[in-house]
Amino acid sequence: MKRRDFLWTLSSAAMLPSIASAQNGGGTILYDSRSVALTRVDTDASGALWVRKADLPRINGFEIKPQGACRADICIPIPRGMMKGDTFNLTAFAQRVGQKFIADPAARVWSFGEIPVVQGAYVESRIAPDVTVPDRKGKPVRLSQFRGKKVLLVTWASW
Repeated sequence: MKRRDFLWTLSSAAMLPSIASAQNGGGTILYDSRSVALTRVDTDASGALWVRKADLPRINGFEIKPQGACRADICIPIPRGMMKGDTFNLTAFAQRVGQKFIADPAARVWSFGEIPVVQGAYVESRIAPDVTVPDRKGKPVRLSQFRGKKVLLVTWASW
């Protein structure tokens, strides 16, 4: 057997669970170089993808909390219209955070790119975002005022 034929057969076999779930109302979501087969996904008249809230951590690492969709220390507020019962509008969330995505509803496959909020431009530029915080006397201090110097920034939140 030729190497190309072997790899094609192997990749086809790996997709069988995804194909079976797609035929039963499920679908496959591609995100961050992995494939997540879901047993239940829905689309509405506008083509929006609705997934179960419980599946969200497996898809992109976010989970629904009272303050919004949260992943590690990032929480993105979400309007109530993005949730219906136990489902979540994943394409509306992607649009809200500036995430690119493509869909093939006939094949029941959706592919999502990187989330800019999670990656952040500072990763590529290696420049920390300019933040303003009050000093001990309440005077605002900008991080950019210390450009070229070593800075230790300690923050705390009450939530």
